[in-house]
Amino acid sequence: MSNDPPSPVSSPLSYLELVKICDNFRLPPNYGSIDVFKKPSDTDSFVPWTLSQSPGSPAVGLLRLDVVDLLRKEKPGTWIIPEPQAGHRVSFDTSVNTPRKRTAVLKELCERWRDTGAFPASIGPRKWRNEMYPVYRNPFGVHEYHDSDEGLGNYAFEMERAACALFGVVTYGIHMTIYHGIASSPEVKIWVPTRAKTKQTWPSWLDNSVAGGIPSGMPVFESLVKECEEEASMQADIVRNHARCVGSISYFFRNRMHFLQPEVEYNYDLEVPHDTAFQPRPSDGEVESFDLLSLDEVKLKLRQGIFKPNCAAVLIDFFVRHGHLTPDDEPDYLEIITRLHGRFEYERWCQ
Repeated sequence: MSNDPPSPVSSPLSYLELVKICDNFRLPPNYGSIDVFKKPSDTDSFVPWTLSQSPGSPAVGLLRLDVVDLLRKEKPGTWIIPEPQAGHRVSFDTSVNTPRKRTAVLKELCERWRDTGAFPASIGPRKWRNEMYPVYRNPFGVHEYHDSDEGLGNYAFEMERAACALFGVVTYGIHMTIYHGIASSPEVKIWVPTRAKTKQTWPSWLDNSVAGGIPSGMPVFESLVKECEEEASMQADIVRNHARCVGSISYFFRNRMHFLQPEVEYNYDLEVPHDTAFQPRPSDGEVESFDLLSLDEVKLKLRQGIFKPNCAAVLIDFFVRHGHLTPDDEPDYLEIITRLHGRFEYERWCQ
């Protein structure tokens, strides 16, 4: 993440370079070996976080070694952290075995770490979001919510949004491109917001027309409706009648503090109806302004590097889907396509 306003690059970025800024991490060759523990201060080394120590227990996150060291100091009965060895994994204690119990343990821990100054650049009071994100047993499985002691289904627990990168869990968001005209036409125009100067992350960067995280317990499309109302003052019936789900992108991002943010963004398009007077307006203070830009203007600003990285990736996906980026005019077309739909090397998390 960035706390600084954007600065246009001196040399235009390629579309692949823009994707690589967002999809910028791969597990190191020594992942899963005892070598990981030879340099405790190494911010490039990670260990898996699983629900339990049982064979086959799903991995829900990737922990940096300094986070693991702090977890070792927690009271007995909450975490299991074996001595360093090949195949090492951190897990909840056997007694912390339901979604509600896991959520309670994480809530107490994260709030205490916040109040005692642990990792202030990630979960300090100024970074705290006071919003809960869901964590799933299978990050590519169904989104469901069961806040109970039964532990059934794919939902594993929920945790504070600001702490998700600290624990390397997969998070989810919605991004929508709102446009006038025919999407495949070079004359198409796209609504582009500028993020507020006061945003906790990426202040003053350019964004997608509407974007936001998916909070725990809320369906994907309802999250889109909520963000449209809050960020752009859009009436719910316009969103429900005209927004189209067009797929998703996924990427493995490491932020500048070297914490991991594997993310999935559900993408939507909304063509403004010809007979509708439409003007998105800032509402909740997260957006400074909205500008209706031509396709060429969007491309120029993209290649200047002033879009928030994952928003650049969403727009590149828009270009691909509507024929503005093709294998005949883009030499890196296949690598762009595959990197926009990664799996975070998830099969290696518990190797």
